Amino acid sequence: MKKYVTAVACCLGLMFSGSGSAKQLSVPVQIDYNLIKKALVTQLYTGAGNSAELWRDRSGCGFLKVDNPDIGGQNGQIRMLNNVQAKVGTHMGGQCLTILEWAGTLETFQQPTLDAAGSVLTLPVTRINAYDQDGRYLAIAQLQDLIKRFAEPRLAAVKIDLKESRSDIEQTLAKFLPQENAAQVQDMLSSLRFSSVNAQDNGVDIKLSLDAPEQLVPAQPAPAFTEAEQQQWQAAWPQWDAFLSSAIKQASDDTQSPELRDALMEILMDSRAAFQAGLKDHDANGADPVRVFFTDTWQRLSPVLSTIAKELPGMQGLRYLTFIAATDVIYELDNLGAPFGLNISSDGLRRLARILMAGRQQQTESRSLP
Repeated sequence: MKKYVTAVACCLGLMFSGSGSAKQLSVPVQIDYNLIKKALVTQLYTGAGNSAELWRDRSGCGFLKVDNPDIGGQNGQIRMLNNVQAKVGTHMGGQCLTILEWAGTLETFQQPTLDAAGSVLTLPVTRINAYDQDGRYLAIAQLQDLIKRFAEPRLAAVKIDLKESRSDIEQTLAKFLPQENAAQVQDMLSSLRFSSVNAQDNGVDIKLSLDAPEQLVPAQPAPAFTEAEQQQWQAAWPQWDAFLSSAIKQASDDTQSPELRDALMEILMDSRAAFQAGLKDHDANGADPVRVFFTDTWQRLSPVLSTIAKELPGMQGLRYLTFIAATDVIYELDNLGAPFGLNISSDGLRRLARILMAGRQQQTESRSLP
């Protein structure tokens, strides 16, 4: 997936120049409840059949177990239902004497919360209820004590660490932004933060914020390729195309759905046509082929990647959420009016292509030196 991020960053050809005061920008990053369930299974429900033994007494006569967590949103909180079994007993005469035995449903309401650094998502319990197998509320003091002492803290201890995701987003955005104004770029990237979190019906929305510039200096138009540059580009293009193809194949390999694979390959074919058209001169009053491609493609690609993220085991889906968040930031920056000369267009593509071709020429010359 990182290859895909890099390839898309290169293809966008983002160039910037200028300075100005900061303007706060934010985009939502949704963590699907299926991903939160995977975090629970990875960290807590590690027993057979996605079960977790929350407590067992020393004599082995008592235990508290939960399994099969079902997670959703309700009234701004995470609502989780578990099958639960509890037994309280005492060891007498070499045998266990059962005092209390119960099976039913454990219902918890948990408030998603970011730590002070905005780096770790936790799920503290705000309310917890127990029901018997017929759905009747239970208020047995001994049972409530067990749940309070052992179930509540173990469920609240599950965490989703966002530090790596924030770092990945920063690194991805850095690839989009050439370093003519390195200090300003670093200021913008350093301002990246997860600033708030809210539980919704379909997942947990986390706000990704950053400080973007307000005053802009428009970039000068890049002239169309000369005949010599077109020939040079045709020599460099296969390497770029192979890179993008490999990245899309990696995303395709992460899904079991033929329909999603077909959608990804269709996007790859469209990219080839759009990039080749964008490098040539085009009607300044018409639709820019590169901008049209990226605007339309992101609307197609984002839901495909979100679906793939839900299919991946464990917490691997965070890779895709990171890419989606970074690309959403790029589009929001562009909507502000091309901060730093941000240019998702044929002009930007031609500028980047010239940089890449110059770098390729330097590599060729260095390899030919004795």
